[in-house]
Amino acid sequence: MFDISVIIINYNSEKYTIDCINSLLKHTSPQLTCQYIIVDNGSEKESYLSIKKHIDSIDTPSIELIRSNINTGFGNGNMIGVQKAKGNYLAFVNNDTILESDCLSSLKEFMDKSPEVGVCGPQSYTHDHKILPTIDHFASLTKEIIGRTFLEKLNPKKYPNRKKLYTEPQRGQFVGGSFMFFRTEDFNRVGGFDTNIFLYYEETDICKRLLKIGKTAFLVPNAQFIHFHGASTNHSVGIKTELKISLLYVIKKHYGIIPFYILLTYLQIRYFFSSIIKPKYWPLFYTLFLQAPLTRSLKHKQQIKVIDT
Repeated sequence: MFDISVIIINYNSEKYTIDCINSLLKHTSPQLTCQYIIVDNGSEKESYLSIKKHIDSIDTPSIELIRSNINTGFGNGNMIGVQKAKGNYLAFVNNDTILESDCLSSLKEFMDKSPEVGVCGPQSYTHDHKILPTIDHFASLTKEIIGRTFLEKLNPKKYPNRKKLYTEPQRGQFVGGSFMFFRTEDFNRVGGFDTNIFLYYEETDICKRLLKIGKTAFLVPNAQFIHFHGASTNHSVGIKTELKISLLYVIKKHYGIIPFYILLTYLQIRYFFSSIIKPKYWPLFYTLFLQAPLTRSLKHKQQIKVIDT
């Protein structure tokens, strides 16, 4: 049994993954027993072999590389790693991150003292040390239509300022997916990540389910890391479409059919006019016209890539 099982996904971004592994090994206290599980999520052969070569060169038996021959997405990729996890805590760490402190020790110490907390995360910064929000507000019809800023001004207790630099642990509605730290017992109890979601909004979904069993989400500001935001995901209309598919799925799952159709109609109108001005948005509008079914997700467009080594 380990104190913490750390799960990292690699998808054709081996340099980030190698730097992330090195950073974790450098900054984590030797007093912690950690298991490191690297999931290669259907990368090209060169990316996978680079990771394998680096891991083989590390003199520790507690690091393991798992290969998936198909890109299963964020939640499903992490769930592959969970199958091998033997830690009392689970740390899901994006590969495009670099630690600035012993995050794992700080998060474990906080969770050990906070049984009511189901998930926490460190304070995130950009590469030039500008604050990146760690806590955020649940995806909701209200948030999508009137925006975060209005919600924070309307009810700052319920919607704390996500861009503020806190000095004490601060509750949020969820913590960002770039670094999520769970008590394994709680994670297992709510069923882990929803594997219907390929990318985006996994945080709202799992933190909603944690809240139903009385478990909250917190920022732990004395733990700090750098996040090269979006480094492992290309920006495209296809990714933007995936964002809307996941959003509408989560809205329907947690709020019901009426908020789903209100938001769907709002997005259909918005992207109809956007697609007239920018024709590249026609595929996104067409997906919304079809009511954003999961069958339009990138999950169903992945190919199996078997690597001979």
